[in-house]
Amino acid sequence: MKEFKYVITDNEGIHARPAGELVKLVKGFESKISIEKEGKKVDCRKLLALMGLGVKKGHEVTFTIEGADEEAAYETVSKFMHDNL
Repeated sequence: MKEFKYVITDNEGIHARPAGELVKLVKGFESKISIEKEGKKVDCRKLLALMGLGVKKGHEVTFTIEGADEEAAYETVSKFMHDNL
């Protein structure tokens, strides 16, 4: 299992465009990828659940990645977050 924390720097937080891109990205991996904010954890494959977290600028989120390709998923998701959010 891999885990990393990230503080959102985008002024809009996790809004529709990057949320949709993140969902598409994680669907390419076999691993289970989840995101957690303030104790609420959701599957990153579910767009409405991801949007429902209401992640804004300055919020810290924790990603948990578990599965056969977790190393590649960790690298890809981490890079996506740093590049886009």
